[in-house]
Amino acid sequence: MRIRDELGEVYADARFAGAFGVRGRPGISPGQLMMASVLQFSEDLTDRQAAEAVRDRMTWKYALGLELEDPGFDASVLSEFRSRLVAGDLTCLALDALLERLAGLGLVRGGGRQRTDSTHVLGAIRMLNRLELAGETLRAALEALAVAAPDWLAGVIDESWQQVYGARIDDLHLPASQAGRQELMVRYGRDGYYLLEQVHGPGAPAWLRELPAVQALRRIWIQQYYREVTDGRQEVRRREKLPGGDGLPPGRDQLISPYDLDARYGIKRETGWSGYKVHFTETCDAPGTHPGASPDTGPAPAAGLERGDRPNLITGVATTEATVPDSAMLTPVHQQLEERQLLPGEHLVDSGYPSAELIIHAARVFGITLVSPLRLDNSAQARAGAGYDKAAFAFDFDARQATCPQGIASSTWTPCRQRHEEAIVVSWPATACLPCPARQLCTSGRRRQITIRPRELHEALASARTQQTSAQWKARYNARAGVEGTMRQATHVTGIRRARYLGLPKTQLEHTIAATAINMIRLDAYWTGHPLDRTRTSHLARLDFTLAT
Repeated sequence: MRIRDELGEVYADARFAGAFGVRGRPGISPGQLMMASVLQFSEDLTDRQAAEAVRDRMTWKYALGLELEDPGFDASVLSEFRSRLVAGDLTCLALDALLERLAGLGLVRGGGRQRTDSTHVLGAIRMLNRLELAGETLRAALEALAVAAPDWLAGVIDESWQQVYGARIDDLHLPASQAGRQELMVRYGRDGYYLLEQVHGPGAPAWLRELPAVQALRRIWIQQYYREVTDGRQEVRRREKLPGGDGLPPGRDQLISPYDLDARYGIKRETGWSGYKVHFTETCDAPGTHPGASPDTGPAPAAGLERGDRPNLITGVATTEATVPDSAMLTPVHQQLEERQLLPGEHLVDSGYPSAELIIHAARVFGITLVSPLRLDNSAQARAGAGYDKAAFAFDFDARQATCPQGIASSTWTPCRQRHEEAIVVSWPATACLPCPARQLCTSGRRRQITIRPRELHEALASARTQQTSAQWKARYNARAGVEGTMRQATHVTGIRRARYLGLPKTQLEHTIAATAINMIRLDAYWTGHPLDRTRTSHLARLDFTLAT
């Protein structure tokens, strides 16, 4: 890869001052460790394999600026480096520094066309049912206490606890009967409450309750159990859904592992997973636009040097819990691009991102035109494709009145709030609807009632839905499909489908470095004149029969 020749020094050590001290013996250059991490993700290597590549590969040594005789570093250095980046709030530095350098070279800029999509990420945890979650959470807390305060723990439990909690939950044979599983679940609950009482008791060191495993036990027990104390008698039972049970927390708050308190269980259409969700934003300007074609795109290549197609570069990465909807991330994505001065003029997203409010907000606050298919009218008439749907009615917001296709004016115009959103309910009188000859095309009830949004939102929805039926709009939106190739490159080349690390901050760091690695791969193809694969073709389709003849 021609990183060093084309970009020079991307990661100066001064950028890492917040995470690395200046006193003591000089350590390994953090700039070199960052570049090594990017190269590591470009080939989906483990820490040990990356450390071996630094020692053995001449190309890696050249990219890092090391002497050929340099012995490299131990693999554990990379793990410590990532921890320092997270502690110093430098999780976005890998991509930020590269984009700044590319902006200076004219390879990336704001005002063009970009696209965003998301994909699911499996957490570095095992999926557990509620019984396994309770047992493993209590076992993990006991294990942490046995390491931190063995003498204290030996004084509050007996040998029977070793028989129940001495092995990981996946090594145990849990009861097969429902009654047996319920009994074991209650026992876990009682033992967990007993341990929490002892940890928070006057005889326990105060710092024990601050252990992460003990904090996880306390939080998970609040979600999984209900304890009732009456006249000195304690009743512990598993929480169940309302109305028959004691209630469970919403899915966005439910903890699913004692080892990763940020992971959540998410569902998107037919896919369910435990972990996170990542959003990638990349440029997608029209093919054939050369970076040297105008003053805005930097210097043209030297004579005799052939470049490839201008690469689509990732400009934004956002990692969230699995339960966060795509629509909640559109504004944060725009804010991230604004901070990098890379706001697009046109933003292509799928139907999971926009709403009428977000279309107006993006245009008014960021100056962005959202190009996305909005969900159409979901009324029975629209779904059937017959009858009078919402678009067949005329709405006069000034007169606060609507007119049906038969020319009948509405009788009521009622502003209200539905699902925490402003809305207007428009109704027609039953005296007009019942004898109407077109009633079968309009409603099956006694009268027609329609819910619309306030004027600005209504007009924005109507305009967007009209535009998305045109051939010109469909041609513009076709460019969004290319982001699926980026998702495949991220999951199959850098290996982000399954998280390497625990916790949201380190997973965010992983995805940022992976995005940087993808940019490096694409830049290398551009620098070496390798054309982009615009279409996917099979090996059979690539056969050259002229050679055979």
